[in-house]
Amino acid sequence: MKNKVHEYCESLSNHKSHRLYLMQNSGLPGPRANLELAKAFAQTAGQKVIDEYSSMNSRQAHANTPEEFLAFCGILGLGRLAMEGKEKSLGKLRKAASDKRWRIREAVAMALQMIGHFDMDWLIGIARNWIKGNYFEQRAAIAGLCEPDLLWDPRFAKPVFEILEQATVNIEKSKNRRTRGFKVLRKGLAYCWSVAVAAYPNEGKPIFENWVSSEDRDVKWIVKQNLKKKRLQKIDPNWVERLSQRLIMYAMRRTSNKS
Repeated sequence: MKNKVHEYCESLSNHKSHRLYLMQNSGLPGPRANLELAKAFAQTAGQKVIDEYSSMNSRQAHANTPEEFLAFCGILGLGRLAMEGKEKSLGKLRKAASDKRWRIREAVAMALQMIGHFDMDWLIGIARNWIKGNYFEQRAAIAGLCEPDLLWDPRFAKPVFEILEQATVNIEKSKNRRTRGFKVLRKGLAYCWSVAVAAYPNEGKPIFENWVSSEDRDVKWIVKQNLKKKRLQKIDPNWVERLSQRLIMYAMRRTSNKS
């Protein structure tokens, strides 16, 4: 991917119209946007065009269109501007985390991951702040953190699991579960736990295991979805099987108590 990104960086520098080139090579409409091109834009674009594209709302840039790709690129570019000390860029990223377009929300997570590669301690600080926000912001925080390439240093384990625990507690305490934000956070937790546990099994397995006994139906679903992930099967298939059986036993016991 790095070589492809480099090629796109050169193409963008030689192309007279960034906008036309980005739209023609966006991959949209389609199942996958051109992420390599978006990363090349984020690395090379000036602040003016980044601000312009990142400000495109859903009326100007409908979902799954080349125009949405421009907005996606702009949001990703905000990550680089934040790394360069442009203070307002981080605030714009946080606002975009609640965008109704899922690709824009993904761009926010990717921008946070860029920040994490630059300074993981800074990203952890951002995540600790955003985990206090709305469900969309919480999802961006955990998705930004739970990227395998970022979780290499053992000292990151404690704060990452603290943030995942807080997000899961927020799910457990939620009184309104029909909102889009709740569903987005729930879906994010359905894979983020497995990424963190696979990266830090010694620290993560006992913490994750505690959630198996939760009586909350959505937390149980989150646990079940993570146990299906191959990354957990690889690190300890016996542990995964044991927890899966415990989930079944709890479900049977609950059914029996109701009858």
